[in-house]
Amino acid sequence: MIKDWTRRIFLTKTAWATAGASVLSAQIFQPKNNKQPNSTVSDSQDIQYTRKVPVRYEADIVVVGGGIAGISAACAAAKSGAKVILIERFAVTGGMLTTGGVANFCGQMNGQGEVFDSILTDLKSFQALGDPKRDSVFHYEILAIILQELLYRRKVQLLLHTRFVDARIKNGQITECLVSGKSGLEAIRAKQFIDCTGEADVARILGFQTIKGRPSDGLQLPMSLMFFIRHVDPKHAKIQLPEGWFQRIETKDDLPMTSIWPDGPGANAIKIKIPMYDSTNTESLTAAEIRARRRMMEVLDYFQRVEKKNWLLDHCSPIIGIREGCRILGDYVLTVDDLRAGRAFEDGVARGTYYLDGHKPDDDKRTYILPKDQLKVPPYQIPIRSLIAKDGKNLMMAGRCFSADQLALSSARVSTTGSMMGQAAGITMALAVKKKCNPRSVNPQEVRQIITQRGALLDV
Repeated sequence: MIKDWTRRIFLTKTAWATAGASVLSAQIFQPKNNKQPNSTVSDSQDIQYTRKVPVRYEADIVVVGGGIAGISAACAAAKSGAKVILIERFAVTGGMLTTGGVANFCGQMNGQGEVFDSILTDLKSFQALGDPKRDSVFHYEILAIILQELLYRRKVQLLLHTRFVDARIKNGQITECLVSGKSGLEAIRAKQFIDCTGEADVARILGFQTIKGRPSDGLQLPMSLMFFIRHVDPKHAKIQLPEGWFQRIETKDDLPMTSIWPDGPGANAIKIKIPMYDSTNTESLTAAEIRARRRMMEVLDYFQRVEKKNWLLDHCSPIIGIREGCRILGDYVLTVDDLRAGRAFEDGVARGTYYLDGHKPDDDKRTYILPKDQLKVPPYQIPIRSLIAKDGKNLMMAGRCFSADQLALSSARVSTTGSMMGQAAGITMALAVKKKCNPRSVNPQEVRQIITQRGALLDV
């Protein structure tokens, strides 16, 4: 079936407060256009674009974004009997854990539910989980294989190299989404939708209310880049940054926040902090990727030239690591006070345990928003209301775009908790399909019962 698809595209010249960084209000806002800094358009313009797009697929549930939250949502919904399509923009699923090169689980690894348990079991069977120094380290290339096979075992239809473009909505109900892959523009019709994009792509394109950054200036939690080095025989060691390229780092104090992780025999993973960029803005994210790779070479050069490390660059993760994008305003906004109180909710469907890992967004050192003696929190619950988009009837979200304040996000954004959120959203949406209703009408106690039956711990 072919549908007419009409969309206004806004091109607007805007002021840009700081080079490479957006300074946006952290207040709730409703994006109605695609504003970019440094626009080459002289005056505000809009064009109306219309074409017929084939409805190529139909499903019960569409999950947009194949990170750990999206994987868990799709797998949990499929286990509940729903027909699920998962849209992923890259060649593999796993998001930050694979394409972002993170290769380490943060947070409590047991009691997350059967989806995460399945992932751990498969990693162990491949001998790809754990390291003498850290049990939570895994081989991210093998994880990418495990995740695709997990999806196929559960009969989730996976669309790789496919980007979410737009959505049609009628009376608050999303009816189809528009995607673009190698086959061109296509539409997917579904009953329920789950935004697991991290940057709230579905909600933002629909003009739903979102929250971004810290209250004072809108700056997001800083990004990080992962790159990987090999240890070589001294006779093969060399300095890889030519003279005159980029800036030389001469002392350890001049390094950005640098974390060195195990990456198997004769290798290490290195993470560096890249602050002051906006992951929801095309030009700013481009600038972040460029800055990150320059910084990578500067840091590598310091270790090769100053500390005389016998290291060679092996590879860099294809994308920068993003801690915070846009958070979708939900029926409830989880707050840092909820976390500090170890709060339980009647509709609690996920459990967080990680500390408040909120690095300061305006410097590149190992500094935190809060004093270090205020970072720990007790176990806490995430209510289903924080996973339901306030402005829509059939949109849920999971992962780092769920409804929370920035400090609450700094804990709940980690992979283990993201998996629990995705699992809860998937179960909820599958129940909504069966009951022919929207997620607000699903009894949270029924969701909780299924979650615990599937091995998740919700007690706090």
